[in-house]
Amino acid sequence: MTIAFRSVSLFVALSLAWQVQAADTNTLYSSMAPLEQYLMADRTAEIALARSAAPESISRDAEVLVLGRRGYETAVKGKNGFVCVVERSWMAPFDDPEFLNPDQRLPLCLNPPAARSHLPLTFKMTELALAGLNKTQIFDSVKAAFDKKELPLPEPGAVCYMMSKQQYFGRKYGNADPHLMFWVPKTDDMFWGAGLSGSPVYVHQYSPEPITEFIISVSEWSDGTAAPKE
Repeated sequence: MTIAFRSVSLFVALSLAWQVQAADTNTLYSSMAPLEQYLMADRTAEIALARSAAPESISRDAEVLVLGRRGYETAVKGKNGFVCVVERSWMAPFDDPEFLNPDQRLPLCLNPPAARSHLPLTFKMTELALAGLNKTQIFDSVKAAFDKKELPLPEPGAVCYMMSKQQYFGRKYGNADPHLMFWVPKTDDMFWGAGLSGSPVYVHQYSPEPITEFIISVSEWSDGTAAPKE
C-alpha cells in the first residue's frame, strides 16, 4: 500500500510539473523581459554574429546593423547592397511559443530586395517591442500597419541567408539547420509544391503579416563546413 501511495504521489508530482512546464512555455514570453537581456554587450561580437549568416564572399561587403537601446543602428557601412543583422525573438512568427524569448539570436543577411522590403518590418517590430508592448499588442499594431499599407510587401527576388552555426531559435529548435528563405506576398503554397511529401521546400504562412516564406535547407554552414544530416 505504501508503494502504491508513493507511485500515485510520483505520478501526481510529474503531472503537475509537466503542466507547469507547459504553462510556462505558453505564458513565459507573453511580455518583454528587461531590455538588457536582449542586448549584446560586445558590439564586435554582434557584428561577427550578423556576418556569420552568409558566406564571407557575401557578408564581408554587407552593411551591418546592431541593436541599441533605441533600435537598430548602422555599425558597418556596406558596399554590395546586402544587409546583415542579428534579429531578436520579436521577429519570430507570432505562433512561435518562444516569441519574445530574450535568448533567441537570429543572424541573417538580406539581399537588396529583401533589405528594402523586410527591414521596415524589422524596425517596426523592434520599435513596438522596445516600447514595452506585449505579444498581443504587437500583433494588433503590425496588422494595422499592413492594413493601412504602412509596411511594404516583399519585393520580387527577396532572399534571406540564415547559415550561421551560432543561430539560436530557442529550446525547441536550437540552431536548426543552415537555410535560405524566400519571401513573397501571401500566396498558395501548393502552387509552389511546398510542404509536400519529399519536397525540399518548406513553407510558413505568416499572420498577421500577409507574407509567405519558403525555406530551403542547404548542406553547409556559412563557413563551408558540412551541416549534420538529420
